[in-house]
Amino acid sequence: MRVYVPLTLPGLAEAHRTGELGAGPFVGYAVTPALRQWYLSDDIEELEYAALGRAALASLRLLAADESAPRRRVVVAVDVADGAATVDPAAPGEVTVTVTVPLAKAAAVHLDADDAEGDVSAAARALAAADGGDDDAQSVVDGADDHELLWYATQEIPNLVGRG
Repeated sequence: MRVYVPLTLPGLAEAHRTGELGAGPFVGYAVTPALRQWYLSDDIEELEYAALGRAALASLRLLAADESAPRRRVVVAVDVADGAATVDPAAPGEVTVTVTVPLAKAAAVHLDADDAEGDVSAAARALAAADGGDDDAQSVVDGADDHELLWYATQEIPNLVGRG
C-alpha cells in the first residue's frame, strides 16, 4: 500500500537523522474505500493524487501547530505492507500505520517550492478560521493548493534538510 505521510521540514530532518519515517502508530493517507467513494473515481493516479492532497492538508495542519517550521508542506510517499496500516472508514484516505517505517523505504518526497511559502504561511494562519466555517479563510487555505508539490528522489533528502 502506498502511504503519503505528512511532515514538516524539521520532521523530515528528524527522519533523516534517525533513519525512521515514524514509529507506529502514525497517520498517513492512502487510496482507501472511503477515499474512492469521496473522490468518485476509479483512476488510480487520480486517487493517489487525492491521497497526496489529503496528506498535504495534514502537513499544513502540522505547520499551523509549529510556527517555527519553514512554511513548506512536506509529504513522504512510502510503500508499506497492507497489514501495516489500518483504514479509518470515517475519514477519506486516512490510515494509521502501525509499524516502524525505515526512511529507506520511502519512494519519494513531495515538497513545496520556495515561492509557495507566502501562500502556505497565510493558509496555516487561516486554517483554524476555515475549520470554523469562515469562507474567506477557506479561500486562503485553498490558495496553498494552487502550488503543486514538487517531486524529489529520496537521494535528495540530505539537500532538502540542509545536510547535503
